Amino acid sequence: MRLVWKLLRRHISIGQLLGFFLAGLLGMTIVLLSLQFYRDVRPIFSEEDGIIRPDYLILNKKVSSLDAIGLGSAGTFSEREMKELESQPFAKRVGAFTASKYKVSCNMGIDGMAAFGTEMFFESVPDAFVDVNLQKWHFSEGDDVVPIILPKTYLAIYNFGFAQSQNLPKLSENVVGMVEMTITMRGNGLSESIKGRVTGFSSRLNTILAPESFIRWSNLRYAPEADTTPSRIILEVSNPADDSILHYINNKGYEMEEDKLDAGRMTFFLRLVAGIVMLVGLLISLLSFFILMLSIYLLVEKNTEKMRTLLLIGYSPSRVAMPYQLLTIGLNAAVLLLALGLLCLVRSLYMQRLRTVFPDVGGESILPALLFGLALFVAVSLANALIIRRRINTIWKG
Repeated sequence: MRLVWKLLRRHISIGQLLGFFLAGLLGMTIVLLSLQFYRDVRPIFSEEDGIIRPDYLILNKKVSSLDAIGLGSAGTFSEREMKELESQPFAKRVGAFTASKYKVSCNMGIDGMAAFGTEMFFESVPDAFVDVNLQKWHFSEGDDVVPIILPKTYLAIYNFGFAQSQNLPKLSENVVGMVEMTITMRGNGLSESIKGRVTGFSSRLNTILAPESFIRWSNLRYAPEADTTPSRIILEVSNPADDSILHYINNKGYEMEEDKLDAGRMTFFLRLVAGIVMLVGLLISLLSFFILMLSIYLLVEKNTEKMRTLLLIGYSPSRVAMPYQLLTIGLNAAVLLLALGLLCLVRSLYMQRLRTVFPDVGGESILPALLFGLALFVAVSLANALIIRRRINTIWKG
């Protein structure tokens, strides 16, 4: 083996191999870094507890002047309209807001001391659209506590508006969860109370949420004759940057929360950029593969007569091909190891910056990036080994 290697290494071009190494390192680093970066920042945009949830739109019908005096349409969505919307190419799921149809008042306090009371309302959506932990999100008839989800905007308005103007203490989400609430429901000749407990704050839904099972039960009990046809719906879309969404909504005369569509477009753009960067990295890796094969082919051509002689005196094709195969495997392994090192270095730098802006960002495991790098290493090394072996076989048979 050592004798074969000494004989064949004379024509190795260090420049060509260095070119492959640098190109391969660049491609591998870009691929792994783009994959890991996307995984690390994805929770900021798209997870249930992220800053925004991009793929959901809230729709309602426009309110006209006639609606204000009771002469307009009901402004509700029929079953046919919801099915038509769900059948659109851009729609993934459609859910309805169900509102409470009876009078609701709430008294709040801590440790049995009443603080203040207010009139309020409830709405519900299917559980699949709720962006808060659902562990405590359930209600059955006979329960003495109803879980409630408040919009995060309500807490922000209190802390940075009302509390400051009235010299009141600011409240955290945990403190609000300790507030005791007594919910009084009146309708259908009944007036009954139940305890309420804030179990979370929603960034997606700007309403006071109660479980869907509670809204159905309470409407039947306190407003059995009321019309529960939804006046608002929530739509999950596959691509928030799709122009057909806005075109459809305008044609139907619907209204939506514009900031949700803008957030969705921003997140879709993030996914698109991450995909493009990864594609560029894969192309660079592919080009480095061709550079390596070109170098090996040139090296083989220069040593054709020597290899033919080795084959004629009894060396097997696998033994003659092995030095080249080991060379390519070694180079690919060096590329992978150095790319992983650069990945860890760059990731530590950008994670420090991310955590200064988003302290709750924990970062995802690098195991998927490592496995993807190993898979790419194995695929490229096997391809190199097979191509080299085929070339040696051609020389042997020729």
